[in-house]
Amino acid sequence: MGKLLIKNGTIIDVENGVSFIGAIEVEGNKIKRIMKQDEVLPEGIETIDAKEKYIIPGLIDMHCHINERFAPHFVASGVTTVRNAAGNVNLLQNLIEKPDHAPTPRVYASDRMIDGTPGQWGPTSYGNFVTDDPEEARKEVRRQVEVGAKFIKLYGWIKRDVMEAAVEEAKKYNLEVACDLMNSKELTILDAAELGVNWIEHISGFAQEMYKGWNPLVDQEEWSYIDWDNPDQEKIKDICEKILGYNVKLCPTMVVFDQSMKYPDIWSPKNHVVESTLNINYLMQYWKDNAEYVESIKSRTAIINNLTKAIAKTYYDMGGTVVAGTDTPALMFTYPGMALHRELEIFVEIGFTELEALQAATVNAAKSIQLDYIGTLQEGKIADLVILKKNPLENIKHTQDINLIVKGGKVYNQEEILSSIPSEEEVNKSMQAFIEEWEEASVN
Repeated sequence: MGKLLIKNGTIIDVENGVSFIGAIEVEGNKIKRIMKQDEVLPEGIETIDAKEKYIIPGLIDMHCHINERFAPHFVASGVTTVRNAAGNVNLLQNLIEKPDHAPTPRVYASDRMIDGTPGQWGPTSYGNFVTDDPEEARKEVRRQVEVGAKFIKLYGWIKRDVMEAAVEEAKKYNLEVACDLMNSKELTILDAAELGVNWIEHISGFAQEMYKGWNPLVDQEEWSYIDWDNPDQEKIKDICEKILGYNVKLCPTMVVFDQSMKYPDIWSPKNHVVESTLNINYLMQYWKDNAEYVESIKSRTAIINNLTKAIAKTYYDMGGTVVAGTDTPALMFTYPGMALHRELEIFVEIGFTELEALQAATVNAAKSIQLDYIGTLQEGKIADLVILKKNPLENIKHTQDINLIVKGGKVYNQEEILSSIPSEEEVNKSMQAFIEEWEEASVN
């Protein structure tokens, strides 16, 4: 990795909300210097002329489930870091250990989710751990610490005492705890907040707190009086104030509900990344299979779409942490990497400014998980940046109009990144090897 100069571009300082024409000098994988327009520029190094272009930090998807097959699609979309919210750290090791300049995103990962019986994703496996025993949960947290989990993920059928034990154990190791209460029958967002959970994914468990006894699995006819399209703002404010008192952080993943509610008129832009995604057979098959149950998804799961949007804006206005994530590839056509751009559009649609939306996927996202070496364009930070053809502060849709991506100091165009995608055969082979290894280790 040598030196690089990007000159004449409009540099967007997402932290302070100012823009200026200047130059960025990169050395190795880091930003060495940021220069204003009138400063003398270094000569004799690789130079990119970014005249009439706009430079933003690499984007961060704060909730996804990454896979080697579509990892490059994130970087091709300008998403240089992802927070993997449940999976298996060992399975992701190849991606986690990649060098900074690789055409795959850096991965901040939790390990398998901890759920209650009988397990929403089936019995205990490499991807989930099912227990109703607090001591077992503590032991699992310790195992996850050992394999390198960056945070602990709890799931919606977990029992109260198990949640309490897992949170207590995680705190001993300074690990944050995230929870998905989408299908929770017993616990609400407030229960999780009181027990010390730091992150609520999808703003789940909020509807359960508003409407005691409701959850996506009950007979929805009985709850048909709820006006999901026009959420109760007073109730929202009241609960937001309570969870703000516990400093809970929210990742609303609005795109995942929005795509389902819009189906078949989904957001589906025509660009290289989306076209490439359409060639991934098992993803397309997964989304098509879900499409067969779309009415059920709409009436039970994605029904909280407008409620989630109202909460995200209210909580942010109160001073709460709200960051951008997608839950890719969940439910319906959450295109890897590109779905984050739709999430940013939704942020703006619900009343965030363009700058605030950008902050939710850059500086605020990085700060929320204490990654102080990414998220802004500053000297000494990792050189993850996206060069855009148009100004995203004028229209957030312009984040999709990508000229070049710099990842850990290396320059790529989208085609170069997309040409590095492994085949399904390669991915299946490494998946098979992992499963055999996992099963062998589980037996011993």
